[in-house]
Order: sequence, then structure tokens, then C-alpha cells
Amino acid sequence: MIRVSVLYPNKPGSKFDHDYYANTHIPMVKGKLGTALVDSGIDKGIGTVEPGAPAPYASIGWLTFNSVEEFQNAFGSHAEEIMADIPNYTDIEPEIQISEIV
Repeated sequence: MIRVSVLYPNKPGSKFDHDYYANTHIPMVKGKLGTALVDSGIDKGIGTVEPGAPAPYASIGWLTFNSVEEFQNAFGSHAEEIMADIPNYTDIEPEIQISEIV
């Protein structure tokens, strides 16, 4: 299995609308990816081990698939629409990582 992590670095002055992300963007993504998507989740950054320090990421969204091929097939035809929605909830350019779940 693989996980696609979408990381949004927490930069001073940036905006991130967690409500829109959780209630509009992610449901839209789930609908587009269909049954290829095994699981998904959102981590909202709240801090670090250092008391009072800001989280390095405002948010981390993750999507789980059975394989890279299944992700590519599901995402490919919807990539433009999914990516076009990003400015509706943030001005942060996401970092994307594909990982094998071990």
C-alpha cells in the first residue's frame, strides 16, 4: 500500500481554511478518486515538542491507495480540477510525497 501525503508548510502570514479543506475539498477529492481511494485523513498542525513553537505544517492531508498505479490512474484525469481548488482554501504551495506503507 502507498500513502500520498500533501504537506502545507506553516509560513508566517499564510492562510489555510481548515473548514473548507475538511468539508469541501477533501469530499470533492474522495468523489473524484472513487474506489481507488482506500483511506484518507487530515492532520491539523498545532505545535511541536517545544512548548509554544508553531507547527512546521499548517496541515497534512493523506490519501491511501493499494499501489502507485492505482493512484496515478485515479488522480490523473482529475488532477487539474483538484489542483485548481487549492486557492479556495490556502495560499501555501503544497509539498507532495508518495510513500510505501511499511
